[in-house]
Amino acid sequence: MEQISIPGLPFAASRIALGTWAIGGWMWGGPDDDNAIATIHRALDLGINLVDTAPVYGFGHSEEIVGRALEGRRDDVLIATKVGLDWSSGRPRRNSTPERLRQELEDSLRRLRTDVIDIYQIHWPDDATAFEVTAETLDEFRREGKIRAIGVSNFDVAQMERFRTRAPIATVQPPYNLFERGAEDAVLPYAKTHGIVALTYGALCRGLLSGKMTEDTTFEGDDLRKMDPKFKQSRRGQYLAAVAELDTLARDKFGKSVLALAVRWILDQGDTVALWGARRPAQLDAVPEIMGWHVDAETMAEIDAILAKTVTDPVGPEFMAPPRTKVA
Repeated sequence: MEQISIPGLPFAASRIALGTWAIGGWMWGGPDDDNAIATIHRALDLGINLVDTAPVYGFGHSEEIVGRALEGRRDDVLIATKVGLDWSSGRPRRNSTPERLRQELEDSLRRLRTDVIDIYQIHWPDDATAFEVTAETLDEFRREGKIRAIGVSNFDVAQMERFRTRAPIATVQPPYNLFERGAEDAVLPYAKTHGIVALTYGALCRGLLSGKMTEDTTFEGDDLRKMDPKFKQSRRGQYLAAVAELDTLARDKFGKSVLALAVRWILDQGDTVALWGARRPAQLDAVPEIMGWHVDAETMAEIDAILAKTVTDPVGPEFMAPPRTKVA
C-alpha cells in the first residue's frame, strides 16, 4: 500500500482511504451494521489505515460504527471526520459557529470512542460564519490536543486563503474522479503549491466507475443516486458508454478493470488520497489491483479522448451540496 505524509499526523496515511458515507445508511438505502464492521476490518487487513467519516453520515451512526470497529486497533488507524453540518431542523444545514463546532467535537469523540481525532475537517463552507473565526476555533481544538490536523472539505481557493490566515490547512477534500474534474481548475493546483494533501472523494463516482452498473440498475429507498442527474436515463447511457470504453482500455493496456484504472488515475495526479466508499467487504476486493503500476501520459490522453467523445452532456456533483448560508 502506497503511503503519504500529512502534516501533524503520527504516521503516514495510506493513499487509499475508506469512505464511510454508505456505512451510515442515510441516502444509501439504510444501514447494515454487521457488514459495515466487517468492511472496516477488511480495509485494515488490506493496508488501508485512514478511515474517513462524518457526523451527518447516518446522523451519527457512521461514526458509531467506526468507533466500534476500531476498538483494539485504534492506535494503528488514522480517523478523519468532519464538522459544521447541523441536522436538528430535519435536514442538514451549514453551521460553523464556534458553539456548534465545540458540541460536534465532543459528540464525535464520544461516538468514535477516542480522545483525539487525527484530521478534523469543515464539511461545507458556511458563509454565515467568518472563515477566520472557524479557523481559529479549529486551531483552538488542535492546541487543546483534541485534534491533530485541520482539513477543509468542498472549499474553493478564496475560502482556503481566508482560512489559512488563522490556521494551517493539512488537507482539502474535493469531489474528484474521472467524471468530476472541477478540482483540477484551481483547488488541486492550490493544494500542490501550498503542501496541502488532497483527500479526494467519490473515486468511483457513486458506483458508476465500478463497471457493474447497467441501464437497468435500480436504486431503492432514499438512495441518493435516485436524485443524481448522472443516473437519469438522459445521461446514464453516455456515462456507461464511457465506462465500457475505459474498461476495454484498462484491460488491453494493463490487464486491469475500469475500477482499478479509475482509482489509479486519481493516485497518479499528485499528492492525492482516493476515498474508496464501501459497505460490504467484497467491494474492497480490487484494492490490491491498484498498487504497482501507473497510468502513463499516453494513456491519460486516451482517457481524455474517450470522455470527450462519449460524455457529451456532462454534469458535476453539485446536486449533493446543502443550501448555502447567507453572509453574516
